[in-house]
Amino acid sequence: MNDTKQMQQKEYQAYVKQKTPVHNVYLNMAKAFVTGGIICVIGQFILNYCKDQGLSETIAGSWSSLVLVLLSVILTGFNIYPKIAKWGGAGALVPITGFANSVAAPAIEFQKEGQVFGIGCKIFTIAGPVILYGIFTSWVLGMIYWISTMF
Repeated sequence: MNDTKQMQQKEYQAYVKQKTPVHNVYLNMAKAFVTGGIICVIGQFILNYCKDQGLSETIAGSWSSLVLVLLSVILTGFNIYPKIAKWGGAGALVPITGFANSVAAPAIEFQKEGQVFGIGCKIFTIAGPVILYGIFTSWVLGMIYWISTMF
């Protein structure tokens, strides 16, 4: 009985090894570098264009972020950004465009369930914890800073 169980475990491990995809770490890093770099170049182009139009650096930076978020949401809506993210990995998911994609994708996916229960409830499924913990962490650090300045 024990031999049968060990044989099944070995067969299962061999099956898992056969089905598990093998990843080339260096190729994935190169793809992430290229994808993130292209996103940053697009952002820099938008920033330079806005500054050439006479906007201050702060306003131009805001416009650059807004346009990148808009492009990400539009590409998510046309199911293009997920393909970019699959190819580019963290290079597409780490910049602000990845955050916009994580907010837009659930909203698009659950829109058939209605405005409130579909879009309203599901829009922050992925991005909600990031926002929550980001705000909470900034509050904690702000309290630590405030207390440290009192002494």
